Amino acid sequence: MITDGEADDQKIVTRIVSGQKELFRVLVHRHEQAVYGMGLSFFRNAEDAADFTQEVFLKAYHSLFKFEGRARFSTWLYKIAYNTAVNRINRRKEYCSLAEEEFAPDGLTPEYTLLRTAAKDAVAEAVKELPDKYRICIDLFFFYDRSYQEIEAITGYPVNTIKSHVFRAKKLLRGKLADYSEGS
Repeated sequence: MITDGEADDQKIVTRIVSGQKELFRVLVHRHEQAVYGMGLSFFRNAEDAADFTQEVFLKAYHSLFKFEGRARFSTWLYKIAYNTAVNRINRRKEYCSLAEEEFAPDGLTPEYTLLRTAAKDAVAEAVKELPDKYRICIDLFFFYDRSYQEIEAITGYPVNTIKSHVFRAKKLLRGKLADYSEGS
């Protein structure tokens, strides 16, 4: 039996494809929170995010034989997740950034909590106003800690386009948040 720390994802995939199908649960355990988080950012409710997560892992399981190991498994998986989400969103037209999610701070003063909530709300509102292509790149870059090359593999956007989207999004956010801080 393999534990989470004993082998990297590529070795686990090789073993699964070779017949040790029960090891897929290790990959699910390692990556389900990130996939679920992506689902929440796209669909904004737990039930749809859970359905999305199941669908992504089902697609990944059935496509494991296609995984070539040229990129990290997580990048390959996030590409499946991204494409699944985009296909659903194209039908529903509603993408929400992870910047809009609630993160409850523990043990902080009421003043700090209030200021943090106000700042988070301002950022969330500013991010909502960004074009989807900018929001997706910002989310993958900042919230999922993906490199430009990984974002390229996930979204299909060229690296220079991704850099441009992140740069423009940050510039727009800076402008929107400057207006907010002057108005507060």
